[in-house]
Amino acid sequence: MTSPQSANPWNHWSVKRQGLDVLADHLSISTMELSDFYDHPDLFDALLPVSAHLTFYRELARQQGGNVLELACGTGQLTIPIALDGRPTVGLDQSNAMLKVAKRRASGLGAPVGFIQADMRHFALDSDFRLVFVARNSLLHLLTNADLVAAFATARRHLAPGGIFAFDVFTPSLTLLNRSPGQRFPVMDEDTVTFGRLCVEGTCDYDSSTQVNNATWYISTPHVRDAWVVPMVLRSIFPQELPLLLAAAGLELVNRFGDLGREPFGPASRAQVCLCRRRD
Repeated sequence: MTSPQSANPWNHWSVKRQGLDVLADHLSISTMELSDFYDHPDLFDALLPVSAHLTFYRELARQQGGNVLELACGTGQLTIPIALDGRPTVGLDQSNAMLKVAKRRASGLGAPVGFIQADMRHFALDSDFRLVFVARNSLLHLLTNADLVAAFATARRHLAPGGIFAFDVFTPSLTLLNRSPGQRFPVMDEDTVTFGRLCVEGTCDYDSSTQVNNATWYISTPHVRDAWVVPMVLRSIFPQELPLLLAAAGLELVNRFGDLGREPFGPASRAQVCLCRRRD
């Protein structure tokens, strides 16, 4: 997944494979401040495994046929299975740490994926694609209208005739965004192989003038409360503005679902799962 780049503040990452007890010994000294979640791919993958996303995007790739480009591909959780389905596939991400894991994983599985380190707003490839997609809220790391339109326009330039640009983002919740800054709330509990059970709490600090939520995740292990403190800065895209941003980049929203099961989008929908085409 793509996010702003920063220095890696954690020099104990190598201990993770020695077991949870050793990891906890290191972490018990102090809380680790992670200025970039995406410099730590094992933690990211442990907290955010793919499930319904994989089913949705694999099926969409099958329907579209031809070659596939995933933007903000991260460690290849989606890219690699699509490639193993026999589809020519390229994954693009800004994070070198994530791409290193993706390349190693693809090599181990024999998946013929091309991985490229680049910014999704500004890149140029020699190929066009029947499917270009950005999954799991990754677009929301683009914090301004200009950034979003630039990414949409770049995706459009890489669409083959009849190609689809797809993405999923959450539907903004005013209840969540209006929480008092500093007020903690539960985000998720996840049982993981590498770290044991992880408990995530979050805070919000929403700026309505920019639609940017300067949130923080507090990730705890069974041994260490707040073992990791992770900035989570995300833009909100409201349903009525989304078609206008797409149109500014020469794209047309042809379908919007309320979830990855393709339920109709409506007032109670928690997600915006979007399929777009070029406006020629």
